[in-house]
Amino acid sequence: MNENTYIAILGAGESGVGAAILAKKQGFKVFVSDMGTISYQYKQILEQNNIDFEEGMHSVDTILKAAEVIKSPGIPEKAPLIQQIKALNIPVISELEFAARYTNAKLICITGSNGKTTTTLLTYHILKQAGLNVGLAGNVGKSFALQVANESYEYYVIEISSFQLDDMYDFKADIAVLLNITPDHLDRYEYTFQNYINSKFRILQNMNSNDSFIYCSDDEVLIRELQQRTIVPHSFVYTTTSDTTKSAYFDADMIQVQTPQKERLSMSVYDMLLKGKHNYGNTMAAAIAAQIVDIKNDQIRESLKSFSGVEHRLEKLSYTVRGVEFINDSKATNVNSTWYALESMDDNVIWIAGGTDKGNEYESLHELARTKVKALVCLGIDNTKLIASFTNIVPHITEAKSMKEAVVKAYNLAQKGDTVLLSPCCASFDLFKNYIDRGIQFKEEVRNL
Repeated sequence: MNENTYIAILGAGESGVGAAILAKKQGFKVFVSDMGTISYQYKQILEQNNIDFEEGMHSVDTILKAAEVIKSPGIPEKAPLIQQIKALNIPVISELEFAARYTNAKLICITGSNGKTTTTLLTYHILKQAGLNVGLAGNVGKSFALQVANESYEYYVIEISSFQLDDMYDFKADIAVLLNITPDHLDRYEYTFQNYINSKFRILQNMNSNDSFIYCSDDEVLIRELQQRTIVPHSFVYTTTSDTTKSAYFDADMIQVQTPQKERLSMSVYDMLLKGKHNYGNTMAAAIAAQIVDIKNDQIRESLKSFSGVEHRLEKLSYTVRGVEFINDSKATNVNSTWYALESMDDNVIWIAGGTDKGNEYESLHELARTKVKALVCLGIDNTKLIASFTNIVPHITEAKSMKEAVVKAYNLAQKGDTVLLSPCCASFDLFKNYIDRGIQFKEEVRNL
C-alpha cells in the first residue's frame, strides 16, 4: 500500500479524474488541482470517492509536497508550475504512464500526425468483433487509468498523442503503430520539427525483440528518421503502393496483408466502408495488428466491411441542401489532414478553414486549392496568415467570426453540385471548446439552412 505517498494530479478532465480513481484505489493520498472549472460530472465522481480537489486555482505549496505529479497532456512543459515542480526533481508523468504500472494487459499503441483516431477505433472494432476482452483508451474512449482501476481487460488499444508521449518513461507498448509524421503542434515544440519527431518516436521506448512495430514506408520523414535509429522490435511495414515485399500493400483496388505464419488477407476496397487512399493505409495498419494478435482473416474481413469511420473526420452529412453536399472534417487540425481531405474531393469545393494556428505552413495545399477550391471561408479570430497564403490561389476569400456565419456564407457561394468542406487546418480553441464542438456546430448550422 502507498498510504504515506502523496500524488498531485493537475487537470480534472477524463484523464485526471481517471488517474485520481486509480491512485486512490492503489492506496495513495491524492490531491487534484484544476486551474479551470471542473465539470459537474467529474466533480461528482471526485466527491463520491472522497478525493480532495480544487478548481480555479493551483495551490502551489500543496502541489510541491507531492512525491509525484500526474499532469494533463494539455498543460505545456514550459508552464511555470511545471518548471517549479521539476526544479525540485519531483517526477512529472502522464496518466498513461501511471496506469500502465497496474496492468498486465497487452498494449496496442497507435500514434502519428494523422489517422490515429481512425486506426485506433478500427483496430479496437476488429478485436472487439473477434471476441477479445479489449478496452479502448488514450485520446479516445474512457480514461486508461479508470479502466485499469475498474476493469480486467486482456488487451487495450490506445491512441497516444505526442503530448502524452512526452511524459512517458517506463511505459512499454507490445505493439506500436507509427502512421506518419508531418509538422504539427510546433508551437509546443519550440517551432522545431525535429523535437516533434523525437516525441513521436518515444512510442518505441523500452520495446524488446518480442514486440512488434508497424509503420508506413510511404512517409519520407519516418523513413529518413528510421535510418538513423536502431529499431529493436520486429518491424511490419505497409505501403499504399504495389510493393509486394511489404507486410501489406495496395494493388489493383485490393488490399493485401500477410504477416509471417499467416495466410494472406486479400480484400477489395469496394467491400470496405472506409474510402480514400490514406484510409487504406490506416486499414492495413489495423489489419496487421489484428493478425499479430492472431485474429482470423475472415473475422478481420467482416470487421472491415462494417466499420464506417470516425465522426468529424471526412464525415459526409446524410443530407444535401438544394443539391449542395456538406462534409464535416473538423478533426483536421493540421495541414496534412486537410491535404488528405482536399485530395479526396472533386472540383468545386467551398472550403471552410481557420482557427488557432500551430505554426502551419500552407504551401503544400496551394496546388490542390488552386485546382479544386472555388471559395475559401476563413473562420477564426485572426485569419491574416490564411488569407495571405491563399490570395491569388483561391478566386474568392471571405471571413466569418462564427460557425453560423461561415455556413451561411459558404452555402451562398455554392451552386448545385458543389461541396462545402469544413477542414480547418487549425486548432479550434479560438472560437470553440474543441474540434468536436466545432463539428457539432457545423452540422447544426447546416441543418438550420
